[in-house]
Amino acid sequence: MQEKQQEKEVTSMPLIGEEAPEFKAQTTMGPISFPEDYKGKWTVLFSHPGDFTPVCTTEFLGFQDLKEEFDKIDTQLLGYSVDGIHSHIEWVRNIKKNFDVEIEFPIIGGLEVAHLYGMIHSIDTSVTVRAVFVINPVGKISAMIYYPLSNGRDIKEVLRLVKSLQKSHDEGVATPEAWPKNARFNDEVIIPPAASVADAMKNENNKEYNCKDWYICTKKNN
Repeated sequence: MQEKQQEKEVTSMPLIGEEAPEFKAQTTMGPISFPEDYKGKWTVLFSHPGDFTPVCTTEFLGFQDLKEEFDKIDTQLLGYSVDGIHSHIEWVRNIKKNFDVEIEFPIIGGLEVAHLYGMIHSIDTSVTVRAVFVINPVGKISAMIYYPLSNGRDIKEVLRLVKSLQKSHDEGVATPEAWPKNARFNDEVIIPPAASVADAMKNENNKEYNCKDWYICTKKNN
């Protein structure tokens, strides 16, 4: 029974559209209550397999390099690995020493978050995969990305994803591939597909829409 419970804790994960799992944790910048302390803003919660590892270090540098860009879109960064707070503190100091870069976002420690968010993809290890959770201002999960231990993420893509999610959340539109730099539609956004024949005809006759067919209409980005 205990083994089954352990497997459930390790393998379960929240789904897009669900409430982000709640937790209280110590971070390198003090205690937090999540998502309560972060509601009203977008949050990028991202995990790392462990401190003092090369790929993770490059990702920390990448997130820090773009922190001002995340700040501009009212998005907070929240790092995580299963290592303890003292290890996190020393890792941050080591990054400052070796790269002259200050890590200005908090880092969570301990195993609880890994179990709550399904970051451990094998019951034989306590090492997390590289997970990204984008959580909206009301505390719901808007997107998830998972990478293996061996391959670093593209932090610019995480930033692009958040901007795209914000556009959909705020304006009720969708975004095409690679938005806002789609090869055919540039930064135009996709309006909701017609739900009736009358709506299809109305969309096709709307001078503000660029309709390639009744089911794919775009408009200029505001």
